Amino acid sequence: MVAEKADLRREAGQRTRDRLLAAALELLSDRGTEGVTLREITDNAGANVAAVSYHFGSLKALCDAAIEHALERYLDAQHEAIGALAPEATLEELAAAFAGPMIRSLAAGGQDLAVMRTVARAGIDPPEGWDRLAGKFDQTRRDAERVLSANVPGVREPELTFRTRCAAGLLNWLALAPIGRELAAKPARQIERLLVPVVAGAFRGYPGVG
Repeated sequence: MVAEKADLRREAGQRTRDRLLAAALELLSDRGTEGVTLREITDNAGANVAAVSYHFGSLKALCDAAIEHALERYLDAQHEAIGALAPEATLEELAAAFAGPMIRSLAAGGQDLAVMRTVARAGIDPPEGWDRLAGKFDQTRRDAERVLSANVPGVREPELTFRTRCAAGLLNWLALAPIGRELAAKPARQIERLLVPVVAGAFRGYPGVG
């Protein structure tokens, strides 16, 4: 009985923690770290201020945890999609895999889009502690460059890295710009048809230049 009660308390605590992370993500996606208050997060999460102190220690620690959680989800999804590509994959297939998490989130809206907008804000204005995820960023870049190098032979590695970073920057901008809100009203297939050629173009670069 004692163990059962302890398990129930842990489950309730985890649900509260998850609600706080979700509420923080939603507010961060709209305003960034400077526009979020502790009271708004707790009100949206249906929790009290003491819960933030217990689970995270402070508002900043909660926001940092939310951002890191969002980035990890995004990078893991990219890594899985790009890592599954065959060596002979085309630039369009690479672009579809690279942009896939963003496309799915735009189409889904709601919390999924909130996560992507948080990722975009973090990509444009990296949070403190960014280096914690350096290995995941490097892995995603290497995954992309593996396919990219086969499609643009003769282009040096620094240029491949530059193109990959440009493609990532394009997606970050899209998530936050008004055009991203326009795309969010469309089906995933239509978003993919519009976006994949643009991302593939960033990977392809200017013909004959490397």
